[in-house]
Amino acid sequence: MSSGFPFAAPFKEIKGSPIRELFKYLSTPGMISFAGGYPAPELFDIPGLQASISTQASTLQESMSYGATEGLPVLREILATLCTQRGIQAGKDDILVTSGSQQAYELLVRALIAPGDTALVERPAYPAAIQGLRLAGANIITVGVEEDGTDLEELARLLQQHQPKFFYCVPTFANPSGITLSLEKRKKLLALLATTNCLLIEDDPYGQLRFGGESLPTLAELARSTPTQDQVIYLSSLSKTVAPGLRIGWMIAHPDILRRCVLAKQVGDMCSAPFMQAVAAHYLNSGRYAQHLPYIINTYRQRAQCMLNAFSADFDGLLKLVRPEGGMFIWGYLPADINATRLLPLAIDEKVMFVPGSGFYADQPDENAFRLSFAMSNEAQITEGVTRLRKALDRY
Repeated sequence: MSSGFPFAAPFKEIKGSPIRELFKYLSTPGMISFAGGYPAPELFDIPGLQASISTQASTLQESMSYGATEGLPVLREILATLCTQRGIQAGKDDILVTSGSQQAYELLVRALIAPGDTALVERPAYPAAIQGLRLAGANIITVGVEEDGTDLEELARLLQQHQPKFFYCVPTFANPSGITLSLEKRKKLLALLATTNCLLIEDDPYGQLRFGGESLPTLAELARSTPTQDQVIYLSSLSKTVAPGLRIGWMIAHPDILRRCVLAKQVGDMCSAPFMQAVAAHYLNSGRYAQHLPYIINTYRQRAQCMLNAFSADFDGLLKLVRPEGGMFIWGYLPADINATRLLPLAIDEKVMFVPGSGFYADQPDENAFRLSFAMSNEAQITEGVTRLRKALDRY
């Protein structure tokens, strides 16, 4: 009977997330995972979150009711202040609270993309961003990435040829590449968009996790008071800096865009959980967020350096690795005769996991590329995991 179910066209032949497919191996005893792009649970500020949860328990009756689709006013005020500290001028009415920035992106796809519409993503790109467009029936066009971010010459050609609805990018510590768009390119990108009607979705879940280099303004900040101000949509989240289980993200966009995303969210989940919004608001307002974030950043700095050092020691220059200045990922390239997808089963046999790069491409996949996350493993696990990867490579 299953073959006869009346699935909509995008769901008839569908592939799952290449990262989620590896989840079943996490329960293998002794497995070391460099695969998932998840923050380390041991770095969560549990005492601070417990204090906020306890405080909100006194208003439990109120927070168990439905809330405004736009989000709790108190949380939106605090998020507006947080964004102002990042250089992004926003008031509470400019913000829509979502169930993670993933939902914010999905709402935008629903509001902006009809089957056959064109959207741009980077090559490589976050798989869920690609999947969301595929399910919407979009025409997906990809633009290459260089050492300092998006290939703007290619982007200029694509904007002219395809007139896309939007360009989705993660300009700071990108998932999966870890690359950061340079300041010069940020300015040129906005200048390019000013000659088009293309919207820019700036996804910024990792921007607060900088552990090297100089801080850069967001595209949303650079666009302020310029012709592209209304074209930039800013997304962010507490998932990578506080805890993903809160499911708190947000969107800043032109009122016409927010209004339509609010309607789309009402159809989806009515509102993000008011209790978790209240907990997040209390936590951010308590000062614990600002106090705890440097600890997370310093830990990721040490883990990233440990991973780079281990590869340098064990792989004798066989790999090309992209050194990140923040975030959670290291992107790499195997030698030309090594296919990352074929290497993975051998790595799993050695009880270590990574994500082959091909899963991050909407087209033109690089079969030698791979992504590593240093976030969830301690330094001893990282060192051992890299040794196991070398054993897998030797077996290949």
